[in-house]
Amino acid sequence: MGSNKQIDNEAYYERVISASLKLSFVAFLFILSFLILEPFIMMVLWGIIIAVGIYPIFRKLSSALGNKDKLASTLITLTALVIIIVPSILLLDSTIESVQNIADKYNEGTLTIPPPDEDVADWPLVGKPIYETWNLASTNLESALKKFAPQIKEYGSKIVNAVAGLGGTIILTIISIIIAGVLLLKSESSEKTAQKVFKFLIGKDGEEFTDLAGKTISSVVQGVLGIAVVQSVAAGILMLIFGIPAAGLWALIVLLLAIIQLPPTLILLPVAIYGFSIMDTTPAIIFLILSMVVSVADTFLKPLFLGRGVDVPMLVILLGAIGGMIAFGIMGLFVGAVVLALAYKVFMALINDEIL
Repeated sequence: MGSNKQIDNEAYYERVISASLKLSFVAFLFILSFLILEPFIMMVLWGIIIAVGIYPIFRKLSSALGNKDKLASTLITLTALVIIIVPSILLLDSTIESVQNIADKYNEGTLTIPPPDEDVADWPLVGKPIYETWNLASTNLESALKKFAPQIKEYGSKIVNAVAGLGGTIILTIISIIIAGVLLLKSESSEKTAQKVFKFLIGKDGEEFTDLAGKTISSVVQGVLGIAVVQSVAAGILMLIFGIPAAGLWALIVLLLAIIQLPPTLILLPVAIYGFSIMDTTPAIIFLILSMVVSVADTFLKPLFLGRGVDVPMLVILLGAIGGMIAFGIMGLFVGAVVLALAYKVFMALINDEIL
């Protein structure tokens, strides 16, 4: 009797040890796989988001071409690459040229700052310090640089890092677009997998929730990211046309502001004011008007794209996108919007006794 119990205990411990070793081995493989794939995770995630965002366009184009998915995917991918690469090259070239020009003039001792208009001092709150700083820079640049050396050192490195990061972001976007083009060809199998996951977690409404997640991502791509890109590219081209220095850098800052739902006016208005010191009155006024049009464009475009085709209020998606970005960074734009949209649908279903 005792010997049988001892044998059972030994067999039990052997099974526990065997299961533990197997689980440890599987965990070890997953950890190694994650470390190997970690450099590509962000590109793949962006590829998935872009693919979901442009999927409706892909389906319409494929149907127009006689259900030729490969041709439709290739055309969309090439078009997206041209839209990204051409403006990026122009903006980067403008930024590098402007910085190089300023550095050359400074080294030659010919760099001058135009004096401020007297009206600048009358601006509310910030007018006087801006006028004094600007006036000092225009009359004695060396003294101004020494006075603000700590601030220049602190923020100068950040600006340089931002410009350097712009190149990396462009490369990441290009690779992600290519990945998205490949994923579009596997869209049906991916959709079925997502439906199975949601059906397992939620039940009979799995297909509806899969559709909601896809439409929410598409809505955020168009209504937040798409509009932000449009505003930044328009601002960059506008500054290039009117000869504003470092147009690429300002366009990047406009993009970041637009993504986090802050008005591009924060950058474009000071740039437009600066334009009055380097341009004649008429072009400066035209630049100011066009800058304001670019700044307020999202007011008219957002209601058209954000939440379109999604059975969730636009405010829910917007709050999810902004809150998600604050919590998780740029990827949180999509994570937050999807989570809040799904939570809203679950909450409404619970109220209507459609779940449980």
